[in-house]
Amino acid sequence: MEKFSSKLRVTIYLDGVYHVFDEPALFSTDLKASSPKLTPGKVGDLELGILKAEGLVPMKSKNGLKTTDAYCVAKYGPKWTRTSTVVSSLEPKWMKQYQWDVLDPCTVIAIGVFDNNNLQAGEGWATDRLIGKVIRIRLSTLEFGRIYKYAYPLVALMPDGVKKMGELHFTLRFIYTKGSGDKIYQYTQPMLPKPAYTNPMSVYQIDSLRNQAVRHIAMRLARAEPPLRREVVESMLSGRGPVWSIRRGKANFQRVMECLKFFKTALIWLDDLRQWKNSRTTIVMFAVFSVFVYYSEIIIPSFFAFLFLKALRNYFKRPRDILCLDTNLSQVESVNTLDWQEELDTFPSSAPFEDLRLRYDRLRAIGYRIEETVGDLATQLERFHAMFSWRDRRATLIFTLFCLVAWMVFYLVPFRLLFFLFGTYLMRSPRFRVTLPPIPQNVFRRLPSRDDCLL
Repeated sequence: MEKFSSKLRVTIYLDGVYHVFDEPALFSTDLKASSPKLTPGKVGDLELGILKAEGLVPMKSKNGLKTTDAYCVAKYGPKWTRTSTVVSSLEPKWMKQYQWDVLDPCTVIAIGVFDNNNLQAGEGWATDRLIGKVIRIRLSTLEFGRIYKYAYPLVALMPDGVKKMGELHFTLRFIYTKGSGDKIYQYTQPMLPKPAYTNPMSVYQIDSLRNQAVRHIAMRLARAEPPLRREVVESMLSGRGPVWSIRRGKANFQRVMECLKFFKTALIWLDDLRQWKNSRTTIVMFAVFSVFVYYSEIIIPSFFAFLFLKALRNYFKRPRDILCLDTNLSQVESVNTLDWQEELDTFPSSAPFEDLRLRYDRLRAIGYRIEETVGDLATQLERFHAMFSWRDRRATLIFTLFCLVAWMVFYLVPFRLLFFLFGTYLMRSPRFRVTLPPIPQNVFRRLPSRDDCLL
């Protein structure tokens, strides 16, 4: 019997040019590629001093006494740090200092306080519990070289509302070791490695790699000394779960309205000008408008000059403290017990049937309002398309004749004169106004839509 043998050459290629997220992208503490050879040079140093915690609430009972065995965990980039456990103390003191190399200033450091249940199991608890919310601080919001000494509140969501679990005292300093030109250059560079843009991965691939990275990190840190349990790693790395929160929905809506507050104020101010509530202001602004029409080349420079002066004025009112939790923005005061129970429920839900029925009925009501809003938007868009479709022949004829007249007018009349006439008409005195809707609005509202085609 002949024996056959051969040599098989195998080349294993590890694609380390991508960055594998192990935490939510908005709170990422690391943006570099996986391969160490592609690690950029450091731009600064981050120093963290974990001093103490005060006013911690008891997390368990030992020998009939309520107490807490607290320790603190900090993460930045791939480096994790853990303090020792202070046994049976609601005022633990650690006095530890840690340092990290910073590769990108637009990253976040995460700090969390946990209760150690490995020393002696309490009444029904077998895992290390998070005390309050994980603290996340963005380095780009810190002043370079300044030492921040802060008492950060540890806040947790409970079924009966928000509860303060204590305060964590720490110091933080970000030292930028590069020059001013390098600071500006750093902001102009892509945040992720180049292949993330030239050959991006799908959302499912990113989520799959993130879950694998979390499991790998949890297994590695479980063998460290002192060890970090899996639930601690998941609490530090995880964001929100796939749960619906009406409170966060209201908070996000308020965030949008805060960003649009400037435009809302501008519209109110323009309406006051149109209504001549202050005649002097209206006359002055009409004169300014006339100057801009005559010297149209100064409009864009004036716009950027306004933005420059506004940013310069805000520089003297810039925030100096670390961003912390905002209870008003989080809408914690306007939430009832049912909302808290829904937000803190597990996924899949473990609530009683009656609670689920109430939640479902309320969700149907919210969905109805969203459906009506989307339907109104679709109706307006279909009316816009109906102007060209000749579905309503008379309305399309009116629009076609209007376009013909506008074509001739804009071709023959100088644009400056038309713009001046439009501004004059817009800022005319209330004596020459009519409270009825304008003609274009009347024509537009008479256009057909496909609402009648829906079942």
